[in-house]
Amino acid sequence: MNFIDLFIKPAYAAEDAGAGALGGLPFLLIMFVLMYFLLIRPQQKRAKEHKALLVELKKGDEIVTNGGVVGKIISVDDSFAVLEISSGVNVKVQKQGINQRMPKGSYKI
Repeated sequence: MNFIDLFIKPAYAAEDAGAGALGGLPFLLIMFVLMYFLLIRPQQKRAKEHKALLVELKKGDEIVTNGGVVGKIISVDDSFAVLEISSGVNVKVQKQGINQRMPKGSYKI
């Protein structure tokens, strides 16, 4: 016995109370289900919505890019879109960089 044992009772390993080999399995399953519904499923839903947005883009749509640039689409192809961000100023951006579509009339030059 050492000096610390006078103040703190030593903790010895106890025998397993019969949990068996499947003792931690329900906990792991519950954690996986929670992670799926709280993290994985919402992220997949947002990715699907973003992909649908990119497919539906057309000339005249008013959009915001991931960098915060607001503009009106002048032309769209498979990978890129040309935006008019100011009168006579056009910028070519990747379609993946488009964040959201704005309501008509919210972008004014």
